Amino acid sequence: MKNVLKFLAIILLAAGVSVGTTYFVNRKSSSATTSSQLVQYSGNMTSSSAAPITPSVSSVSGNFDFTHAAEKTVNAVVHVKTTYNIRQQSADPFLEFFFGRPLQQEPRYQQASGSGVIISQDGYIVTNNHVIAKARDIQVVLNDKRTYSASLVGTDPNTDIALLKIEETNLPWMEFGNSDSLRVGEWVLAVGNPFNLTSTVTAGIVSAKARNINIIDSDMKIESFIQTDAAVNPGNSGGALVNTRGKLVGINTAIASQTGSYTGYSFAVPITIVNKVVSDLKMYGTVQRGLMGIQIADITDEMKKTLNLTTMQGVYVGNVIQGSAAAKAGLQIGDVIIAIDGRSISSTAELQETVGRHRPGDTIQVQYIRNGQTNVTILQLQALKQQI
Repeated sequence: MKNVLKFLAIILLAAGVSVGTTYFVNRKSSSATTSSQLVQYSGNMTSSSAAPITPSVSSVSGNFDFTHAAEKTVNAVVHVKTTYNIRQQSADPFLEFFFGRPLQQEPRYQQASGSGVIISQDGYIVTNNHVIAKARDIQVVLNDKRTYSASLVGTDPNTDIALLKIEETNLPWMEFGNSDSLRVGEWVLAVGNPFNLTSTVTAGIVSAKARNINIIDSDMKIESFIQTDAAVNPGNSGGALVNTRGKLVGINTAIASQTGSYTGYSFAVPITIVNKVVSDLKMYGTVQRGLMGIQIADITDEMKKTLNLTTMQGVYVGNVIQGSAAAKAGLQIGDVIIAIDGRSISSTAELQETVGRHRPGDTIQVQYIRNGQTNVTILQLQALKQQI
């Protein structure tokens, strides 16, 4: 699977309306193309006076029936339309020769679209950061075609999550599920607006968890995507990934493709990450991220042999920042972290997701191996400014 992904471009799923833009990001570089066609690209959030969407799943002749989940969840998924300022430049080589640079023209507007999920009856909506980044205007269209201007509550580029707000009450909304309990092979539904086709539902299974695809361009990125084979296309970004009970377990974010359209790989931010981000944005306006102060790496067979490690499980500590939470807790270069708060850790993505749920000042229990011996320490997470 990893070899296959190396040859596939990762595409953020914001679809263009008037002039579309596709962002192709591989593991080493990125590029942008444009086309005139429609193209690729807390609080407790479940407390409310309105009834959450909690459809059931029935079975007929041994086959799952997704109709109840689909009928209910489409009403909590919205169409997010954005407008951007763009400037066109003169491409006349004669003018460039004499004036030294292209002449600026009056700004023009470009429109793009994606999806969002209503998470409370009073109008809070989760979407992807890349759906609304740099937008001058954000419109939200409900499934019943009502249209609202949306305000931006906050964004977190490190997880590609954004929180919007519309002024309305008694809205249909979606209850958070538990992405931790998802199992590989479990059925899920993707609900969104691909290619401006509203209220589109597709089904697939969870193909993998804690997938790091190196798509987020940030020094403090947290990538631990749920990978599914539910058909997802440009315009699905910010839409819902739901389980068979109709509960939100992820926000659809990207696809892996050589063509710009769905080819079998789609990725969603787990709701465990979304919940923390949304809670912080509502309470503080920005994400409060607790840091361990270490540099880590996945353990390969070559690393195990070269470094004489006793296990392939866990993540390798390649550096410990002086004065950091990890240093104060006694962690050292060469340690192998195998569990956080009793949860087994087998990859850097899993560790980032687990630690990313906490705020500065929170304490976590770290289980690690040093010189073949298993040890446990208590670590108090720090804010970024405490590590500088």
